[in-house]
Amino acid sequence: MPSPVSYLLLNPAKPFSSSHLPPLPARRLHVACAAPRGSGGAGGGRREAIPAGASKAKKQIVFFDAAPPVSQPQQGGSAVEKGQTEKPAKEGGGNPALALLRRAAKKTLSALSNLPLAISEMFAIAGLMALGTVIDQGEAPSYYFEKFPEDNPVFGFITWRWILTPGFDHMFSSPVFLGLLALLAASLMACTYTTQLPMVKVARRWSFTHSGERIRKQEFADSLPRASIQDLGVILMGAGYEVFTKGPSLYAFKGLAGRYAPIGVHLAMLFIMAGATLSATGSFKGSVDVPQGLNFVIGDVMKPRGVLSVAPDVFNTEVHVNRFYMEYYDSGEVSQFYSDLSLFNLDGKEVMRKTIKVNDPLRYGGLTIYQTDWGFSALQVKKNGEGPFNLAMAPLKLNGDKKLFGTFLPLENSDSSNPSVKGISMLARDLQSIVLYDQDGKFVGVRRPSSKLPIEINGNEILIEDAIGSTGLDLKTDPGVPIVYAGFGALMLTTCISYLSHSQIWALQDGSTVVVGGKTNRAKLEFSEEMNRLLDKVPELIGASNEDVVDRKSTTV
Repeated sequence: MPSPVSYLLLNPAKPFSSSHLPPLPARRLHVACAAPRGSGGAGGGRREAIPAGASKAKKQIVFFDAAPPVSQPQQGGSAVEKGQTEKPAKEGGGNPALALLRRAAKKTLSALSNLPLAISEMFAIAGLMALGTVIDQGEAPSYYFEKFPEDNPVFGFITWRWILTPGFDHMFSSPVFLGLLALLAASLMACTYTTQLPMVKVARRWSFTHSGERIRKQEFADSLPRASIQDLGVILMGAGYEVFTKGPSLYAFKGLAGRYAPIGVHLAMLFIMAGATLSATGSFKGSVDVPQGLNFVIGDVMKPRGVLSVAPDVFNTEVHVNRFYMEYYDSGEVSQFYSDLSLFNLDGKEVMRKTIKVNDPLRYGGLTIYQTDWGFSALQVKKNGEGPFNLAMAPLKLNGDKKLFGTFLPLENSDSSNPSVKGISMLARDLQSIVLYDQDGKFVGVRRPSSKLPIEINGNEILIEDAIGSTGLDLKTDPGVPIVYAGFGALMLTTCISYLSHSQIWALQDGSTVVVGGKTNRAKLEFSEEMNRLLDKVPELIGASNEDVVDRKSTTV
C-alpha cells in the first residue's frame, strides 16, 4: 500500500481518507512557507481562489497529525492529552482538624486577596508616607514636647503623644507603617496565588471546540465558505500565533506574556517593599562638620536606624579632609562646594581618594558620603606682624537661608576689667571676602584672604592670612537600595508587558465552511481589524466537495 505522501503526489485531485489510520494525539502545527498565501490586504479584498487538487510552484506537503472528527464537548490540554479525570479526594482526608485548617486557610486567602482591601492598604501607606514628610523625623523627644504641647494642641487635638506613642517620629520604621507593608505584601501574595496563577494556567491550556454555535458566540465570529482550516492555520502562524489542530478543530493564541505580567507586577512590588523595609530597619546614618585638614572615624558618627542594623567593617575606616573649597557665581553667590577626601584603613593605608560635590557622592564598601553643607571654621589673622592667630568663626542667625559668620579680635589696650571689651569685628558671608569694623563699630574695609594686603585699624596692622572652611557631610549605609532599584526596574518592565493583548482564536471545519471565532482581553477594535485582514488572506477552494475538504489531511503552500 503506498504511503499517504505518495498517494497525494500521484493523485493530487483525489482526496485521501485516513480513517484506517490509528488516531494520533493533537500536535502543534508546523508549516514552512516558501511563498505568500492569498492576496487579501488591509482593505478586505477577495480571497484567492484555488481549484481543488491544483498544484502550485514551490509546494510542500505538511500533515496535521490529528484524529478524525469526533463529536465531543470543548476540551483542553497542555503537552499531553487529558485522560480520565480523577475524583477529588475528600477535603482533609477524613481528618476534621485538617479539614478545618484548610477551610480557614481558604477563607484567609479569600479575605486577603480582596481588591478593596488591597486598595485601602495602599491608600493608608500613602497617607502615612505623606504624614512622615510633614512631621520632622528623628528629632529628640524634647523637640516634639515643645512643638506639639498638650496645653496648645495642633488643630485642637494633636499633641506629642500622637507622635511619640505610635512611633511617628520615626515613621518609616514604626510598627504601624511596617505592619501595613506586611499586610499589603500578604494581600499581593494571596491575590497572586488565588487569582493570577489560575488565570495563567487556564491561558496556557490550549483547547478545542467542536461546536460551531459556541464559536459564533465569541466576541469576533465569521464564516469562510469553501475554505480549509489548514490554510487558516498557515495564515495565523504567519501572523505570530501559536497554532494547534485536532481533526476539524483549530486553536491559536498569542500574547501569553501579557498574562504573566500581573504576576511580575506583584513580585516587583514585593521587592520594593522588602527593600524599603530593609532600609528602614537595617541602615545607619550620620552627619558631621569637619574643618579642612582634620580627620574622623566613620563608626564614631554613625547611628543605627533599626533593629536589623549591623555595623560593617567599613566603619573602622578613617576619613581625612584634604581640602575644602567653593566656586562662586559672578554675583558672588556660592554655586558649588567641594571636599577632597581620603579614606585610610586600620593600617594607615589610603584605600580611596575622591573630590566630592553636591550630587556626586563617594561610595565605598556599601557606605555613601554626601556633600550636603558647608561652614566657616576659622580665620587666620596676623596683628602687627605677630601670629597667625586662629579666630573661630561663629554662625550668626539671619532671616531666610543666607549665611553669616563673625569673629572678634580684642585690642591690647582694652581694659580687661571693663565688661564691654573693645576690639575689631570681622564678618563674612563666605570664604572669599572679609568685612572689618573698628572698635567703635565703624566700617573700615574689605579684604580677601588671597590678597595678602594689610589694613590699618585703630593703630593696628591687620593681615588676613587664610579663611578655613568646614565641610558638612552626610554618611549613610542603605542595604535595601539595590533591592528597591531592582524592584522599580521590574515594575516598569512588567507594567509595559501587561499591556500586551492575549488573543485566542477557535476554528471548526464544518463541511466546506470554516467557522472562525476569537476574543482578546485588550485592544478589541484592533483585534477585529486584524482578524478581517487575516481571513481575507485565506484562499478559496473551487470545485471541492464537502467530503474533499473534511478529509483533507495536507496543505499545499
